[in-house]
Order: sequence, then structure tokens, then C-alpha cells
Amino acid sequence: MEHFEKVKWMQLPREVLVGHGVLGEIGHVCRHLGLRGGAIVVTGALHTRKIAGERVVELLVDSGYEVQLAEVRAISPATIKRVEEIAKESEAGFVLGVGGGTIIDTAKIASFELGIPFISVPTIASHDGIASPRASIKGDDRSPVSRQAQAPLAVIADTQIISSAPFRFTAAGCGDIIANYTAVRDWRLAQRLQNAEFSTYAAALSEMTANMILENAAEIGKRGENATWTVVKALVSSGVAISIAGSSAPASGSEHKFSHALDMIADKPALHGEQCGVGTIMMSYLYGDDWRKIRDALKAIGAPTTAKELGIKDEYIIEALTTAHKINPERYTILGESGLTREAAVRLALATGVIE
Repeated sequence: MEHFEKVKWMQLPREVLVGHGVLGEIGHVCRHLGLRGGAIVVTGALHTRKIAGERVVELLVDSGYEVQLAEVRAISPATIKRVEEIAKESEAGFVLGVGGGTIIDTAKIASFELGIPFISVPTIASHDGIASPRASIKGDDRSPVSRQAQAPLAVIADTQIISSAPFRFTAAGCGDIIANYTAVRDWRLAQRLQNAEFSTYAAALSEMTANMILENAAEIGKRGENATWTVVKALVSSGVAISIAGSSAPASGSEHKFSHALDMIADKPALHGEQCGVGTIMMSYLYGDDWRKIRDALKAIGAPTTAKELGIKDEYIIEALTTAHKINPERYTILGESGLTREAAVRLALATGVIE
């Protein structure tokens, strides 16, 4: 008789609301989920607070909750600790992250450490962290540290609010999703060469999500709330793929290593998703895939496809390509364990038009 002991624990969002004006449902959602105790609303200073943070506070108060507001300017251990202290002092029962990536990740980590539910309320659509159980925080050397946190109990994404943000953020979100294409390629390679644990289901969902953006690139490039609707759905889907996999592997591979390396090298890095999009062009070339299709989709969307458009010096692109393999070395990718030589990096960047 077969002896089987494999166990899989997946944590997925329970409620997902995406659409026009859904922010107004936040009190109803919290009551429907049976959330008790006070709430901590983690939001940004000034703009984010005014466009959504204060509104969320009002809606929760109207629903009978006691609410504390915590402003976040950047994610750091000190900021996370401060949110945790506010939550403990007020005996909060749940945390809401209202804003962009750093705000949502701060709320996500704090709620995980406190052992209380987290609700994701994005105001921009720049990356798939809005629905994933992972969070990113930078170390002292500016290197990224991916942390296990928890998937949001609910995602409330108001496309009216998100579409009013600069389109650059939405285009960056598309770059982050298109990156799933090479991330899954890397994941399969790691399975074959390193016997890495692999989920066919998560990989298929991740690839489907990337194709959703590729197939709708022209429509997304027209901007507007309908474009936001498509991108947000894709971001949520990508976050779910990460939850199913139990790691960020289906959405983060060599192209993300390239982006993280740029963050450490460049004086003024571009947005994470923008860099991942450019990285995907080059990593697709290394795989011998149709990298022009990736490039053309990003162009149709209005996302950067070159170093110049990223606002990053050519020399930083080359340095990032030659050092990217050192980022998260336990995750095997097409960059291998030794990385690219400078000559190979130059040829790659020139061949794909990333540098001139």
C-alpha cells in the first residue's frame, strides 16, 4: 500500500471586490467577514490619506468600528514596529493597508506578526503584492528581503480610485505581471536541474495571467477604468498563484533578480514593475523565446522597454545583468550560479535594444 504524507497549506483571499466605487462596501465586507475589535488603517501621508485613507476611516466608523489611523512614508522595521504598537495599544482586531506597495506590505507584515487579519485596499495597481502572502522589505545594503506574511482576508480594489492615479503605476503593474512569463520558465528550469518543488496548477495560473496582459495590451494602452479593471484582476490572479505555490516562484525569477540588482546599483531606480518588464524582454531573449512580443506589448501599454526610458544609465543595466544571479541565490534561474559575463551582458542588452 502506498505511503503518502504530503501536505499542502494554501492561504487565499476570502473576499475579492474589484470595480467602480467598491470602496463604499468596506464596512459591509468587514461585518460580513465577522471582524471584531478595533481597526488600524495603515495609509500614506498626504495624497493617499486624502484620496482613500480618511474615507476608509469614515466608512468603518459609520459601520460601528473604532478606528486608529497610522501614516506610513516608507517601509522599515521601525515603521512596522510602530504600527504593531498602535495596534496593541488600541487592542485592534484587524489591519487594513490603504495605498501602494510599501503601505500594503507594512500592514501585511504587521498583521502577520500580530496574528490578526489583514485587508488589502490598493490605490494603485503597480504590483501583485496586493493579493499575495509575501512582502518585500529592503536590507541595510538596499538588497530586497522577501518575507512570508499572510494573504489578505479580503481585497477591495476600487477601479475608480486606481484609475485616477498616474497611469505609470498601472503600466508598471503590467510589467510585473508580464514577468510571470519568464518566472515560470525559470521555475521549470529549476525543477529540471535542481529538483525544485513545482506546482503545475500555480504555473498554469501564472502563465494565464501574463497572457491576459499580453492579449489586452492595446486596450490597456488606451487607459481608463476598463484598463484598470483588467490589470487589477491580473494582479489578484498572480497573487493567488503565489499563494498556491507557497512561494513567489511563479511570479519572480531572473527578471526580478535583474530589477532588484538595479535597485541596489542605480542612483534613481525606476518602478519595480517597469524594471521587471525590461528584464523580461532580456530573459526571454536568453530563452530563445519571442522577446519582441514582450517588448511590443510593453510598448503598446506605454511601459518602458529601454534603459533610456527607464531613466537608468546603460552601465547600470550591464552591471545589474552581471550581478543579478547573486540576488536570492537559492532560487535557480537561467542566469545560473555564475551569472553573465560582461561581454554576454552587453551583447544581450544591445540585441534587445535595451541599450544603444
